[in-house]
Amino acid sequence: MVPNVTITASAEVLKRLRIEAANHNLSMSRFVGQVLAERFSDQDHFHQAMTDLFARGPYLRLPERDDGRTVPTRAEIYDRPVTK
Repeated sequence: MVPNVTITASAEVLKRLRIEAANHNLSMSRFVGQVLAERFSDQDHFHQAMTDLFARGPYLRLPERDDGRTVPTRAEIYDRPVTK
């Protein structure tokens, strides 16, 4: 059994909801349920894509330095002719 939910919305929003639901041959309740399910599904896909992206690690592999660091120091970045 699917539980019922009561929503509060302006008359204009409810009017538009009735029209959209009718255009999809659905009850207002079922239409709202489908819209929410689609939105949650999109969010789940987004979060999964972000998790996959960050699980890959960095795209660039910087050469390892003698001191074990993988990025230049602040002094090395700003001690270039271009920045002087």
